[in-house]
Amino acid sequence: MEHVTVFDHPLIQHKISKLRDKLTGTNEFRALIEEIAMLMGYEALRDLPLEDVEVETPIETCMTPMIAGKKLAIVPILRAGLGMVNGILALVPSAKVGHIGLYRDENTHEPHEYYCKLPSPIDQRTIVVTDPMLATGGSAVAAVNFIKNHGGRTIKFMSIIAAPEGLARLHEAHPDIHIYVGHLDRCLNENAYICPGLGDAGDRIFGTK
Repeated sequence: MEHVTVFDHPLIQHKISKLRDKLTGTNEFRALIEEIAMLMGYEALRDLPLEDVEVETPIETCMTPMIAGKKLAIVPILRAGLGMVNGILALVPSAKVGHIGLYRDENTHEPHEYYCKLPSPIDQRTIVVTDPMLATGGSAVAAVNFIKNHGGRTIKFMSIIAAPEGLARLHEAHPDIHIYVGHLDRCLNENAYICPGLGDAGDRIFGTK
């Protein structure tokens, strides 16, 4: 699929395997999520625009490249997406952080927005949406819809593991955004959990049940 990157880097795969282990505790799980987000972010941000600026080195003055224009916007889907934010901020500390909160209707299973706060001007920023798990794709599609409705144009989506069903749904709904996936898993089960998956990412990041 065009605009879809599924990572095969050994470090990312090793850390995802540790995430899957049900014996991995909250503290280690949280640290792994951040580390994987940083490794994925390194590749996802390779096309950030640069401009030459004048810098005085200890030897001479030179023109040297720095990230151009309005800085990055990181937009986690609450709440599990929060776990990936610090990993990307470690790469780009000047990035602004927005938030999108979604809840799922118990009858229709469709996501609804309950909170949306985006850095301004959102239309001039590269926006990275984070959610560790891309399962059915419903929340991801809704989040990107909301961002586009608020004027966002340059959007990337990062998930650590994805089901084929969710990846296909997001790509079909938003073929213009670039999607980055740490590992493409086998399928969704009857309860819409990713298999083999890693359980509930939000519960494991925040230590809740």
